[in-house]
Amino acid sequence: MNTITVTSPYDGHFLAEVELSSVEDVDKALDLARDVYENQDKWLPKYERIAILERTVEIMSGRVEELTLMAANEGGKPYMDSKVEVERAINGVKLAIEHIGIFEGREIAMGHTKSSANRMAYTMKEPIGVVAAISAFNHPLNLAVHQIVPAIAVGSPVIIKPAETTPMSALNFVSILYEAGLPKAWCQVVVCEREVSQYLATSPKIDYLTFIGSGAVGWYLNSKVANGTRVGLEHGGVAPVIVEPDADIEELIPALAKGGFYHAGQVCVSVQRIYVHESICAEVCKKLTAAAIKMKVGDPLDPTTEIGPLITHKEVQRVENWVDEAVADGAKLLCGGHRISESCYEATILLNPPKDALVSTHEVFGPVVCIYSYNAMDEAIAAANSLEVSFQAAVFTKNIDVALRAVKRLSATAVMVNDHTAFRVDWMPFGGAKSSGLGMGGIPFSMEEMSKEKLMVIKSKAL
Repeated sequence: MNTITVTSPYDGHFLAEVELSSVEDVDKALDLARDVYENQDKWLPKYERIAILERTVEIMSGRVEELTLMAANEGGKPYMDSKVEVERAINGVKLAIEHIGIFEGREIAMGHTKSSANRMAYTMKEPIGVVAAISAFNHPLNLAVHQIVPAIAVGSPVIIKPAETTPMSALNFVSILYEAGLPKAWCQVVVCEREVSQYLATSPKIDYLTFIGSGAVGWYLNSKVANGTRVGLEHGGVAPVIVEPDADIEELIPALAKGGFYHAGQVCVSVQRIYVHESICAEVCKKLTAAAIKMKVGDPLDPTTEIGPLITHKEVQRVENWVDEAVADGAKLLCGGHRISESCYEATILLNPPKDALVSTHEVFGPVVCIYSYNAMDEAIAAANSLEVSFQAAVFTKNIDVALRAVKRLSATAVMVNDHTAFRVDWMPFGGAKSSGLGMGGIPFSMEEMSKEKLMVIKSKAL
């Protein structure tokens, strides 16, 4: 039996030994899922799905501390933020329950041509089929909820493959679903290495692939899936923020600090590129630097920690290399720029790094924020739109016309006005375009993605 050892990214202490799944294990999981999907007599009626999800909420609500510590231990997200993740996860299950009640088809108009006379037509929602979910490390519980619960809610069996660095929260969540009464065939976990994961994602036995992770891997899998497989991809951005001269500086500083350094910047919509009007750039730099220096970096289990470790020591080294390169090429280091330990890196702010630097063109996925001065808003918008990513963006201004101009012209799937780019609630559409992803997440939107419409046309002389 092959296993992996799960350890704390902060200090390396042992957390768990987890069994690795083989190709044969994945095949068994796929066959079990296909069996329940292809035999409609085995489908769970809505009221049973609702009852199971309601019991899931009840169980999770009684284990908030346990779930928080598990997520913080394995993922390194600080306790305060891991607790918010658990609360979001619980609310995500509630959102799915609520959406089942309005998850419905529609009437298709008939009779307005002679050929369609004496007919009525309606669509109805059906589960799309077997869902394969490949998840990421940075929100180990909430991402599992977002990929599993919509499938269960619509009646699609799901197989989830969590990140090898953070499998415990997903395994535990699935065990909670079983405890709540969900038959095993409707949700299974496979912890596996990349080749086996690819086997799952590209199997002709799946009908929908939801992938959260790097663009290189996601787009590669998208090119390899079996014919007819629907795909949802969520990759990263290099999130831009525009700060106009009339912005409320006292309000934007804490927002940008949180949006940039939350979970050590390991968030797909983390604030990374801040374009500040030259008239206030010095003031914003000074105040954001002061805020960053005050943030506590260290043990994620300490309730006062604001920035925890990066997921691996290799990632710390990469971030350090990128920052060193930017400084060597002319960026001004305002604060940070050094590792605190093998696992932690200082909150770092760079002023005017080169446009072609890695920190300017690629997702850092670390606690690094770049500030660039600009003269005119169109200049800032052009810079913000210069990359092949399109996810969430932001603008800070008190002028509604300026705000609407930015919303209209920024290449983004969502633009926050007077808030940071990492804002999210779980009922809103959430996803990237261009190289940042495909399709939309968010509990109700994932339910739409994981279902299909069937049309019924009735012909009758009575109509």
